[in-house]
Amino acid sequence: MANAIKNIVLVHGAFADGSGWRPVYDRLTAKGYKVSVVQNPLTSFDDDVAATRRALARLDGPAILVGHSYGGSVITEAGDDSRVAGLVYVAAFAPEVGQSTLDQYGIVAPPANFVPEVQDDGFAFLNGEKFKLGFADDASAADAAFLRDSQVPVAFKALEHKVTTAAWQKKPSWFVVATEDGAIAPELLRLTASRIGAQMTEVAGSHIVFYTQPDAVAAVIEAAAEGSSR
Repeated sequence: MANAIKNIVLVHGAFADGSGWRPVYDRLTAKGYKVSVVQNPLTSFDDDVAATRRALARLDGPAILVGHSYGGSVITEAGDDSRVAGLVYVAAFAPEVGQSTLDQYGIVAPPANFVPEVQDDGFAFLNGEKFKLGFADDASAADAAFLRDSQVPVAFKALEHKVTTAAWQKKPSWFVVATEDGAIAPELLRLTASRIGAQMTEVAGSHIVFYTQPDAVAAVIEAAAEGSSR
């Protein structure tokens, strides 16, 4: 780690908050990295990008910006920040300019057990009965139940927002494909990693692979920190 980038910024996706990153956070901080966890409000895409930029603004040097799922769309936009040296996509979306998160499902449809339910106010929760299979199939029953019952609703309009910048076009990127993902088809994850030219690592895990397989995910982030050093 002597010459590695020291700052890591972790960005969560929809239906969750930053606490899910704790296993990865623990592993990275134990190795001396300075880790920031963004708490996306999930009230709009612009609000989530602003929250990420706010975290980046507090850093004293270059950083690796990491996004999970919808958080990949957020880092695609926010990653143009001059402090960002590299990007890590964890079972994530990486839209082209002019594409939204949901547009990606036009390439490969979501798996059958991923069922967002939009409420009258425009915010969406994941269907409770299918939550474990679609979101956290390799988590324990107790952990999956807690994640289901503590899920953070996302403004559906945030998932429909089209990005105006694609940071992966200019920044080196790494990509974790969750091979048992029940929210984003692994085929789509592989296609995305190839399309953006990312260094791809396949990890046997569900959509929340960062939570259930933190050693493997932390190792990819470390590789990005070492590979993006400047």
